[in-house]
Amino acid sequence: MSMKRIVLPLLLFTSVTTFAQGGFLKKAGSVLNKATSGKTSLTNDEIVSGLKEALSVGATNSANKLSSVDGFFANAAIKVLMPPEAKKVETALRTAGMGKLVDNAILSMNRAAEEASKSAAPIFVNAITSMSITDALNILKGSDTAATGYLRGKTVAALTSAFRPVIDTALQKTSATSYWKTVFDAYNKLPTTFNKINPDLAGYVTEKSLSGMFYQVAQEEQKIRKDPAARVSDILKKVFGS
Repeated sequence: MSMKRIVLPLLLFTSVTTFAQGGFLKKAGSVLNKATSGKTSLTNDEIVSGLKEALSVGATNSANKLSSVDGFFANAAIKVLMPPEAKKVETALRTAGMGKLVDNAILSMNRAAEEASKSAAPIFVNAITSMSITDALNILKGSDTAATGYLRGKTVAALTSAFRPVIDTALQKTSATSYWKTVFDAYNKLPTTFNKINPDLAGYVTEKSLSGMFYQVAQEEQKIRKDPAARVSDILKKVFGS
């Protein structure tokens, strides 16, 4: 009997025994893989750790960018504008010579979104902890924004609830609520206005803020996947460089 026929059954028996004792079949398989091919494989723990760190880095970088002055206002991709149902209000007010009033309302909404990003981002980062091994493997093999998509699907409802009070406070702080009320009071008093409009400002800005945050996280994820310079730690280099 050849040595190969003796060693392989022994390795399989050892792997099964290890699994029964501690659930480390993956580690046994990794050892066998390295012994036969000479290549080093990523462990499940490394994949999960790398993906969690990638999301944490992306969320932190996004929060820093979005919470700065003009983080929302100067970014055409995520700038908070009048909601679609209020566009006729904007047009009517600008036509009536009240463009400055509209501009103040738009600026204040964006300042509120920027303010909210300062305190709400840590809640966003904390939501990363529930990622499973299966989730991590799917994300690693997925699209350039698979991690962001996973995070959106898992946390958007909870984050909306968490962002809302922060947005409410921020809107009050930046006077956005008063500007908004002034805008719609002015519109509702126009002789051509037959249908009064009273949209939920805080809900709208919350939705746009979260959308902007996820957009920015997706941009950061793409950098980490494609640009080695964006992999700022050893685990990111190992996971995304393999």
